[in-house]
Parts: sequence; C-alpha cells; structure tokens
Amino acid sequence: MNVGAAARRSGLPAKTIRYYEDIGLIRPIRADNGYRDYSNDDIHRLTFLRRARGLGFSIEDCRQLMALYRDKSRASHDVREIAKNHVTAIDEKVRELQSMRATLQTLIHACHGDHRPDCPILADIACETATG
Repeated sequence: MNVGAAARRSGLPAKTIRYYEDIGLIRPIRADNGYRDYSNDDIHRLTFLRRARGLGFSIEDCRQLMALYRDKSRASHDVREIAKNHVTAIDEKVRELQSMRATLQTLIHACHGDHRPDCPILADIACETATG
C-alpha cells in the first residue's frame, strides 16, 4: 500500500512516516516504479511507534523498543529499564513544570494588572535574562 493508505491505517501523518523511514525506523520495500510499498508488518510497526511516541518515548527509545520487540529472546528486564528511565525523566519534567507554575503564580499575584507600566513579571524575566 502507498504512504497515504499507510497513514490512514497507522494513524500517523504521511510526513511522519517518511521521517521514520529517513531515520531508519521503518524500511518499506520499493515497488518497481520506485514508490514505497507498505506491508501489514510495516503498519504494525508504525502503530507501535505511534503508541510509543504517544507515551513520550524518544526516537532512540523507540528504536531500542522496536529492536527488543522484534527480538523474541529479549529479556523483559531490558524493556522495563527503558520504561523506568522514561518515568524518571517524566518525574523530573513534572518537577520542573511545577516549579515554573509556582514561580508564575507568585509573579501573577505580585502584578497589579492595572494601567501602570511597572510589571513584576517582566522585571523578573529581564532579571533572569541579564544574569542567566
């Protein structure tokens, strides 16, 4: 099937599918006319990638997960470690976002939001830019 049909069946945009091919995550065969010809196995791999990316796994993690998925002699420990490391990264990102949220809430509370030009939000951003 062509890239449009593969996109419909996998739920991924055609541009993403082409990108995954460019970086070697999938390798559809080429028809005699040079067009990509996606198999049902390719669709399965694309769906796998869509789900993994939806869970926030990086491209490199997806590459490793796909290799482990294909390896029937894999150790589930290897897959578990990738997932655990990803959860650790998510937890760190959540902490960063909570810190940003707290800082912004403090700044919003300090800002009068009236007609005056002074603004603690802009002052804080400018201060961080000058020293950071």
